[in-house]
Amino acid sequence: MNLPEEPMMLYSFINMKLRDSYASLDALCEDLNIEKDDIVQKLKSVGFEYNPAKNRFW
Repeated sequence: MNLPEEPMMLYSFINMKLRDSYASLDALCEDLNIEKDDIVQKLKSVGFEYNPAKNRFW
């Protein structure tokens, strides 16, 4: 799957998928066959962290 390259678009895309379709970031990454660490690091570089209790980046 081609993910958005721009961090803010990636942030919006991932949170939408988490909200609408996945119970966790692990489930999203497994289903879409993407590396969790890549997403976490890219979003962390612009100030976002994953909150598992809320199942979203913020």
